[in-house]
Amino acid sequence: MSESTINAGTERLQKLLAAAGLGSRRAIEEWIRDGRVAVNGQPAKLGDRAGAGDRVTLDGKPVSLEVAAPSGSELLVYHKPVGEMTTRSDPQGRPTVFERLPPARAGRWIAVGRLDVNTAGLLLFTTDGELAHWLMHPSSGVEREYLVRVRNVPSAAALASLRSGVLLDDGWARFDRIEAEGSSDGHAWYRVVLHEGRNREVRRLWSAVGHEVSRLTRIRYGQVSLPRDLRPGQSRSASAEELAALRRAVAAAR
Repeated sequence: MSESTINAGTERLQKLLAAAGLGSRRAIEEWIRDGRVAVNGQPAKLGDRAGAGDRVTLDGKPVSLEVAAPSGSELLVYHKPVGEMTTRSDPQGRPTVFERLPPARAGRWIAVGRLDVNTAGLLLFTTDGELAHWLMHPSSGVEREYLVRVRNVPSAAALASLRSGVLLDDGWARFDRIEAEGSSDGHAWYRVVLHEGRNREVRRLWSAVGHEVSRLTRIRYGQVSLPRDLRPGQSRSASAEELAALRRAVAAAR
């Protein structure tokens, strides 16, 4: 099937089907090679494109190109307080984030990444293991945004280093964006964004330029922000729109 037979305003077929939650791009490419996918009644081939106006079938059955979550999957938004461990149990008997969560309707909660014991803010949980995997995978490039307070006011040179990159013990790292939020009493506040989740990366970046982090809160993970009215220790179910936005983000990166 030539691309001329497919509607304008289209995307590659494997990207569309992955965004609809039907499988990974690699698996969908295999389906296409095996002749299982058709567009407008014609067998699809790698490189074909499709859009909302096209009729796509898998094994002869119509496929919706709308983003769809696997049956029963859930996404939970949690406001982690300082002092809780991001683990199911702690040998020292410290409280864990899982102790406050409501029961999942099916399966069990999987934490999307971690926050250290002294970091507060947004923590996502899902019952969809594949979604959790790709949200944390470096190749997805999902943004994490933090509100950080550091001791003393950084120089322009220090901020430039944080933007261009500094060498940590596990390689080079940098902030994608840094926005000043004000300063007082020997402290400075910043919003910082990065797209990976190395262990204590925000703290280590600031330490590398001579500044200790005195308060750290994650306020966004991908397209999901920490609700202003969600108090520490509270959780709520994410909206269908938030779940769909995260699925589109990881599908686009794969």
